[in-house]
Amino acid sequence: MPDRSLAEWLTLIESRHPSEIELGLGRVAEVWHRLLQQPRLNQCKPPLAITVAGTNGKGSCITSMQALLLQHGHSVGTFTSPHFLAYNERICLAGKPVSDALIVDAFEQIEAVTDELSLTYFEVGTLAALVIFYQASPDVMLLEVGLGGRLDAINIIDADIAVLTSIALDHCDWLGDTRTAIAREKLGIARPNRPLIIGEQDYPEGFAQLVADTGAKPLWAGRDFTFTGGELFDCQLSSPESPRSFEQLNGQGLLPINKILALQALTAAGFQLNQQDSAAALQQVSLTGRHQQLTYRGLEVILDVAHNPAAAKVLAASLAQTEGRTIAVAAVLEDKDWSGIIEPMVDPVDDWILGEISDSSRARKGQSLLDLLYNAGQTGRLQPSVEQAFELAVDNAAATDRILVFGSFHTVAAVLKIILAEV
Repeated sequence: MPDRSLAEWLTLIESRHPSEIELGLGRVAEVWHRLLQQPRLNQCKPPLAITVAGTNGKGSCITSMQALLLQHGHSVGTFTSPHFLAYNERICLAGKPVSDALIVDAFEQIEAVTDELSLTYFEVGTLAALVIFYQASPDVMLLEVGLGGRLDAINIIDADIAVLTSIALDHCDWLGDTRTAIAREKLGIARPNRPLIIGEQDYPEGFAQLVADTGAKPLWAGRDFTFTGGELFDCQLSSPESPRSFEQLNGQGLLPINKILALQALTAAGFQLNQQDSAAALQQVSLTGRHQQLTYRGLEVILDVAHNPAAAKVLAASLAQTEGRTIAVAAVLEDKDWSGIIEPMVDPVDDWILGEISDSSRARKGQSLLDLLYNAGQTGRLQPSVEQAFELAVDNAAATDRILVFGSFHTVAAVLKIILAEV
C-alpha cells in the first residue's frame, strides 16, 4: 500500500461510503472488535470513558472537563466533532491536537481489518480516536456523541460516566420530532448501575421513566447538584463520600451549567477536585466558536456556532446585555430550523447579511435563507458565500458596531479562516 498523507486518507474515507450519515452500531462495532484482537491493542488497558450527549453544550462540557483534569495533573484524551480548521482538532491528547502521523497510523490499522465492511467518515474517525487513546493510555478519554447517542458510533464504548447536557429539537429527521423521542435516543449512552449526569431541567413528557429504563444511577441538575450566581457562581455537588461545595467559580465564557456538569461528572467518577485548581481551570477555559470574541480590522466580531432555536435563545440573551448595533452574518445547513433560529434573534440583530455555506452539500440555499427571513418580518441582504457576506459586513460596519457570525460550524470556520489569515 502506498503511503498516504492525512489529506489523502480523509478524501479516500469520505468517498467510500454512499451516505454521510448512517446510524447503527453493527458495522463499526465489528471493526472495533477486530481491532481489539490485534497485537497493538489487545493488551491495552482501556482509559476511563466519559461520554457526553446533548443537543447543545457537549463541547463546552468536554472542554471544561479537559481543563479540570489537566489542572489536577491527570492525563486526558478528547474526541469531538466537527472541526474548524484542521481534522486533528477532533482528537486531542493533553489538550493538544494529535499529529498527522498518529491519525494516519490509526487509519492504517483500521484499514487492515475492515475488509468487506463499509464505514462512514465519522465512524472511521471515531475508531481512529479510540485506537489512539487505547495506545496512549491517558487516565480518561472524553467522548462527544456525534448524533443522538443510542446508534452513534461512540456508543460502542460502554461509558463509565454518561452526561446528558440538554434536550432540544434538532436533527429531527434522524432522532424524531419530539423532545421525548430525542431524549430516548440520547439516553442510549447510559449504562446500568453507572452514573448518568443530567443537565436538562425542562423535562420532556415521560422523561423520568426513560431515565429509569436505562438502569443507570441518575444525578439531576437542580436536585442532586445545584448552583447559584451568574458571572461568579457557587455549586454543591453530589459525591460518593459526602457533598462537595465550590465557591466563586468563573461563570463567564462558557455557560455555568456546562462547567458544573463537568465538575459533577468528574466527582462522580471519583476524582478529588479541589477549590483552587478547579477555580483556576474554569477561569481560563474557552472554546472556539462559543460566543468567541475577536477583533478584525478594529471591529468586534463574535463567533457562535448556534444552529438550533435553543442555542439561538441563549445567544440572543447574551446579546441583550450588550450595547450598540449588531450586524449578523448567518448561514445554516438544510436540516436546521432556520425560522426557529431567526425568531429569538429578531430583537438583538439590527442588520442581516446572509451567505451560503460552500463546503457542504447539505447547505441551505441562500434564497431560502432570505425568503424565511422575510417571512419573519425582517429584511436582509444575500451574498453568494459566507466569506462574501462577512466582507460586506466589515465594509458596512461602523466602529461601534459588532459583527455576529453564527448558524453552523461551517459558517464560523469560514470566517475564522479569514480572521486568522491576518493575525
